[in-house]
Amino acid sequence: MVVVGDGKGKVGWGYGKANEVPPSVQKAQKQASNSLIEVPLVEGSIPHQVWGQFGAAKVLLIPAGAGTGIIAGQAVRAVCEASGIHDILTKSYGTNNPVTLVKATIDALSKLRTREQIAALRGVELDELTV
Repeated sequence: MVVVGDGKGKVGWGYGKANEVPPSVQKAQKQASNSLIEVPLVEGSIPHQVWGQFGAAKVLLIPAGAGTGIIAGQAVRAVCEASGIHDILTKSYGTNNPVTLVKATIDALSKLRTREQIAALRGVELDELTV
């Protein structure tokens, strides 16, 4: 399994199988680059708290203040680092299978929206004084 990202808000994952390691990594990288999603970042963190789920894995992502770092397990940490998130708190529930944890984390990141995106969907203008 491979997680790829540009460190600026794009991340994807891929899974490849072959008789040897290099061809399987190449397959996984190709699949990962084709499955990139856009992750909205706000000051190095995420805009709001979000849950992600895949199979038995559930992942909670919580925005954190600057300097906190990535508080996460190995699978969730890989996805967060690849996407460019610098400060985040996470908690995983259910299974500890890395494949399902990565899929649940990608699901959670795909649900994120910024204030501007939500305002555009609702057809409302944001007042710059409200934060």
